[in-house]
Amino acid sequence: MSLRSIPSDMDRGKVAGVDSLLDRVVREHGVFLPLAIESGSRAWGFASPDSDYDCRFVYVRRAGDHIKPWPVRDVIEFPLADDFDANGWDLAKALRLLLKGNAVIIEWLRSPVVYRGIAWFRDDLLAFARSVANRDAIARHYLHLGERQRRVYFGDGASIAQKKIFYALRPAATLRWLRLHSTEAVAPMHFPTLMAECDPPAALKEEVVDLMRRKALTHELGSAALPPAVADFIDAEFALARSAFGDGRGSAGEGIQQAEQFYRTVVERLEREAQAEQGRRSVSPIPS
Repeated sequence: MSLRSIPSDMDRGKVAGVDSLLDRVVREHGVFLPLAIESGSRAWGFASPDSDYDCRFVYVRRAGDHIKPWPVRDVIEFPLADDFDANGWDLAKALRLLLKGNAVIIEWLRSPVVYRGIAWFRDDLLAFARSVANRDAIARHYLHLGERQRRVYFGDGASIAQKKIFYALRPAATLRWLRLHSTEAVAPMHFPTLMAECDPPAALKEEVVDLMRRKALTHELGSAALPPAVADFIDAEFALARSAFGDGRGSAGEGIQQAEQFYRTVVERLEREAQAEQGRRSVSPIPS
């Protein structure tokens, strides 16, 4: 089954541009493209009128490419153009980073905005991520991300760009979600869903609702002091995460074997489906 989920408020021209670029990836690089999604604020659920379009995709090289002696890049990138940003990872790169605790591919798999995709690929990769992801390593990913944002944008406690608040607030909310869901390693990407499922303090809820409402209506939220409810929540969650989660350095031996098998299975299945589709197209209809 093919996947596509585009919100009605997204610019049709921009979406058409993404579709054209994805067609170009397949045509020029000769790869399978089983998942392409929107990342960033539009997928997180707190876009501004002028938010960028951030397309991310996972690609898989053909079986024949794996027996060539020449190394190939594991990233396909395009130069930034106005408010459009697009790049993708080879599935092999995505699997390697997942095993190291990088949560980016998990977020791509949870994106509510899908430009194109194959249902079994997304479902199987998400199930694989849930089975091998190291909770402690994932938590450390968000802790380091959040602390860096806190340090860069709010370190001096002075007036700050209000839209930057989300850059530290989202990692903090994810850390809280992981603490409250002690058997899970894959948190929601959609920020309103994440907030609803992490049971934040009432004062923070009110502040977030107001920030999101204003961000959706204006190009620039302006600058102001960091709201106390936000500062308290961020700092408390980062402090709790430092003691609640380990360093995430567990052995990846079994996960590596599982990743290798998963990778082979995906390549073989995509090849079979491509050959079957080519066979269907080559069959000429019988004249009536």
